Amino acid sequence: MNTLLPEWIEGGPLWSRIAQELAAAIGKGEYAPGVQLPSEHQLAADFGVNRHTIRRALSHLCQKGLLRTTQGSGTFVENLAVDLVLGKRTRHRHILAQAGLRGNLLVIRSQAVLANPEQAEALQCPIGSAILHMHIMGEGAGQALHVSERYFPLPRFAQMESIVQSTGSITEGFKQHGVNDYTRQVSHISARLPSKAVALGLGQSATRPVLLVKSINVDVNQLPIEFACAWFAGDRVSLTVQHDEH
Repeated sequence: MNTLLPEWIEGGPLWSRIAQELAAAIGKGEYAPGVQLPSEHQLAADFGVNRHTIRRALSHLCQKGLLRTTQGSGTFVENLAVDLVLGKRTRHRHILAQAGLRGNLLVIRSQAVLANPEQAEALQCPIGSAILHMHIMGEGAGQALHVSERYFPLPRFAQMESIVQSTGSITEGFKQHGVNDYTRQVSHISARLPSKAVALGLGQSATRPVLLVKSINVDVNQLPIEFACAWFAGDRVSLTVQHDEH
């Protein structure tokens, strides 16, 4: 963990940078679930800042669900808490790296299907058009963080399954189909109880809520190239949406 940070860091306030470093340390297991963090006084000394700056960083992480503060006892890490950032260019490996984790996408199964009204609207194709439907698990640090259903237009992305199977990366799949850059057009987040299949994939009880993220990715010409429904383990993941990414 960095110490003696300057009083101002390009790209954001100091408390935000400290919060990011603490979140990364939690993600890497430097602070295990349930462990008490050092006191505000000790953290202030470690980072070379005042206690007010530390207090604001800790408050932010408590709001994100990564930490909890117990009056008179201190600040503790929530159980298996990871903060994942959804930005304009959301990439699975990149958002894990930001959280201090490593992971891959694993293809569970894949098949060509006919687009229903929701899928057709998202991908801007006629209802009944052939699209590729992939069931995927996203893992980090050896644990399931999300399971998802991904839809891609056919025949444009006919080889996507085999590429993701071999590389663990949808971004690489797009590259090998001639899409070198793409952006997130929309992310819609809601909380709900999982189906039995989703709960099984995440390794959790069906009575524990999950976060459902429905998203659309587009190419440089603003043509939809992917519609995804991803279920995140609600007690392992918090999600931050950044709109100011360049």
